[in-house]
This record gives sequence, structure tokens and C-alpha cells, in this order.
Amino acid sequence: MNDDGTTDPAIIAHRGFAGVYPENTVGAVGRATWGDDAEMVEIDIVPTADGKVVVFHDSELSGRDGGERGPTDLDGYVWDHSWEELQETEVLQSGETIPRLEQVFDAIPDDAGVNIEFKNPGTTNVRFAEKLSAAELESQMEVWRPMAETALEIAADAENDVLVSSFHEAALAVVRDIDPDVPIGCLFWDSIETGLAITREYDCEAIHPPYNMIQGTPFFEDEYYLSGPFADVDLVEVAHEEGRTVNTWTIGTWYQAERLAEAGVDGLIADYPNLLWSAENTVDNDNDSDDTNDSDNDK
Repeated sequence: MNDDGTTDPAIIAHRGFAGVYPENTVGAVGRATWGDDAEMVEIDIVPTADGKVVVFHDSELSGRDGGERGPTDLDGYVWDHSWEELQETEVLQSGETIPRLEQVFDAIPDDAGVNIEFKNPGTTNVRFAEKLSAAELESQMEVWRPMAETALEIAADAENDVLVSSFHEAALAVVRDIDPDVPIGCLFWDSIETGLAITREYDCEAIHPPYNMIQGTPFFEDEYYLSGPFADVDLVEVAHEEGRTVNTWTIGTWYQAERLAEAGVDGLIADYPNLLWSAENTVDNDNDSDDTNDSDNDK
């Protein structure tokens, strides 16, 4: 943190900078890290019918979880198809195809971090953004375990630093159970209280709130996916007091990036590269323009 309370947040390439590259593909993560110098990439994982782990955001191949058209023309749930069926499936008519998790690690430099979001374990019977009872948690952990074990084995074979995140308590719990040394981050949805309860239960190294949950910014409680009202909690202050990192999602403009940096967040999960650079460059250009105008006025 800087002396004035601001930070120089890490830029985390959301699905490999999904605003400019075909999301969750080898081409996207490669360009984000080798070309755009992202310090970390954020990807989503789902299992196939034959137990492989693929990088894909939604449950359905041709439909978004929110109801929009999906990134492929193949029908059905991801986990209803084998890897053989999926490996040639084109993403967003880009020429890029759905990759396996191993291929993502192979495509990026060893010093790039990887935020693996556990999106779905291969069933519609999962509990999203909820604090579970003991019985529910035990049952749900076993649903997540096969994919978690495979994904963590793959990650352990790579040199990259890894952070596992999820909206699902059971996903975070099973990662802690399999390997307590793997850092985890709780994704917040509609409740600061629920997010903090899960975070503290598993002593998560990071929290991942939406950008409109960050107090001290112009967009606190603005309409995003959900608009609050949220609990009166300064998440940045609380997380830092507890020794946790704050990575916010999903950032699309330099203005958001600049205000969140001023609020003290540690990471920006962003759809576009160079957002902080753009803010600084705008200031530099303004200063250059002022100097030029002054010179012109002196003539």
C-alpha cells in the first residue's frame, strides 16, 4: 500500500481479458500474459463426462447461465460431453477451441499467477453463494471432490502460483480438505455477511467482491448484477486487518480501476488490459497538453 492509502493493484485477466480475446481459451491467456503483461489470469473450470477438467465459464455450451446465447454452438451441459467431443468445439467463432486446464498452464509463463474459479462440479444440484448446514456441506463437498482432486493435481505439476476461488462454500471447503496450503478466495455475491462468514470459516487468503461492494468509491451499491443494499462494512479495511487480499470483479473501465486503486484494493479482475496505464496516461497527456498550451500562450 502507498503512503496515501492507495494501492497499485495487480491486473488479473478475467477469462484472459474477455473484452478483447475469446474468453477462457489458450489464445486469450497467452496474449494476456505474454503480450499484455497480466500478472495473473482468471479462468473457470468444469468437468467433462469422462473426468477431464476443461476451461469454460457456463454450465451449458450454447447458453449463458444468465440466459444469453452461449459461446459455442454445441448443445447440452459441458459435463454431458466427453473430452473427445469437446476438444474441437469452437469458442465464439474465433478459431479457438475449449481447452483443458493443462493446456492453459502450458500456454502462459511460469511467473504468471492463475486464479482458478471452481464454477461447477458437473451437476445442477449445487448450492450457490450460501452458508451451508453441516449435513449439506458434507454432501456437497463430495460432489465437488472429483473435479477438485484432478484440478489440484494439475496445478501442482505447474510452476505457477495458484489461487482457487468460488462462490460455492463446498468447493472452498474441499480444497482446504485436500490441500490446506493452496490459497483460496471467496467470491461474494449478494451478501457481505455471507461472504465474510465463509471467508472466516476457511480462513481464505483472499476475498473477491463485486466492485459495487467497495465503500469509498462512486459506485458503492450501484446497480451491477445486484445493487444492495449491502451491510455497512468497509470490506477493504476489514480484509486488510484480517490479513486478506481484496480482488474485485469485473472491471471494464480505467475510471473504475482508478477509483478502486484509490480505495485500496489489491487486485482488479478485468476484462481489458492496461486499465491503470490508461488512467495514468490520461493524466500525463493532460499535463503535456497544459505545457503545450502554456508554451503557445507565451508566444
